[in-house]
Amino acid sequence: MVLLTRAGCSICERAARTLAALADELGFALRSTDVDEAAAAGDPQLRAEFGDRVPVVLLDGAEHSYWEVDEQRLRADIAGP
Repeated sequence: MVLLTRAGCSICERAARTLAALADELGFALRSTDVDEAAAAGDPQLRAEFGDRVPVVLLDGAEHSYWEVDEQRLRADIAGP
């Protein structure tokens, strides 16, 4: 799971704390990517696509939620059918 963030974003920090707690509980790996740092490093695509909606949760490479962690939906999607 990837959390797209940017520095100084309090909503991003809250989402990161929520996901870190869920990662421990549900056993998934969490990686954070700063969209502005990615753009500065030569990959502007993330910022162009998601920059106005951070934080964005990507599950298996697809957008799962943005601005807030939809915990109930995330639990269901991780648990599978």
